[in-house]
Amino acid sequence: MNANQLLITDATLVDTATGAQTAGDILIVDGLIAEAGAGLRLQAPEARRHAAGGCLVSPGFIDMHVHLREPGQEAKETIATGCAAAVAGGFTTICCMPNTSPALDSDSQIEFVYKQAASAGRCAVLPFGAITKGRQGLELAEMALMREAGAIGFSDDGVGVGSAAVMLKAFQYAKMLNALISQHCEEPTLSGGAMHAGPTAARLGIAGLPAAAEELMIARDLILNRGVNARYHVQHISTAGAVELVRHAKATGQAVTAEVSPHHLLLSDEACGQYDANCKMNPPLRTRHDVAACVAGVLDGTIDCVATDHAPHTQEEKELEFDKAPFGIVGLETALGLYARALLAPGKLTWPALLNKMSTREFP
Repeated sequence: MNANQLLITDATLVDTATGAQTAGDILIVDGLIAEAGAGLRLQAPEARRHAAGGCLVSPGFIDMHVHLREPGQEAKETIATGCAAAVAGGFTTICCMPNTSPALDSDSQIEFVYKQAASAGRCAVLPFGAITKGRQGLELAEMALMREAGAIGFSDDGVGVGSAAVMLKAFQYAKMLNALISQHCEEPTLSGGAMHAGPTAARLGIAGLPAAAEELMIARDLILNRGVNARYHVQHISTAGAVELVRHAKATGQAVTAEVSPHHLLLSDEACGQYDANCKMNPPLRTRHDVAACVAGVLDGTIDCVATDHAPHTQEEKELEFDKAPFGIVGLETALGLYARALLAPGKLTWPALLNKMSTREFP
């Protein structure tokens, strides 16, 4: 008899594929689900039992967009602490971005992430490699070597790839490697602001980031990728125009997917009205119209999944003046509640539909 067992009883089992919710039990042996159904019993008397009290039990969550900060920025986060936060929020797999110091732009850096994640032993960590060397946007990184080392895709997240020529080559290599390109969509000549360019920014005297910066890069990338048809993913979509660009591209058969973060489903740029740096994001919080468009994009399938963009910083950094503070906030431990507030509480999605977008949703 194997004593390493856990029996979860009186649970509501959520099938995220069919939408069914059924009462039942789950038997876990050596960390794997051995059986699910009604009236299950432990096979070893010393094994553990947990009564779920009717609570929902779903597949573990997957986050496609997490910043773990290691190597080089361990004061903000480490792979181990990031994994602990993920598990606390219900995530069993997280995908980390390459904007570390140094960037994850080589096979040895990808191997480092896997080694650190194995030591943490909390959840699966799947790294993205950088598209360009040092994330400088000038020369492609060694994509093939990183792919062999286990990179699940490529991104220069934190900045967009400004050169159309470099981006076209990236699409071509990604197609050859059957890898995902996950783009931070921000046209670099329109960057440099600290919040959405609009009336609130004008009132506060803060330089703005226009919606056009996001939409121009998405439009360019979709045009570049037409003849290549690599797998292209739009990160943290935030504008109504961007949602419409992705919707149209999907309708014409392009291999494009998109994600949205909880803050872009709940908050507008008006939240920045008191110079609260906790509301400073990139892409920035947009207008109420943009928020509504993002919610609509989730509901009609234009936006394929939800992703936290978990971006930890030190307390000292976030307490700086608004224009000097870094972009981003943590999100792994609060994600489920925020998605439920944005999409479930108003009756827009059911629990199975929401949990599908957080776990088992398959990309085309």
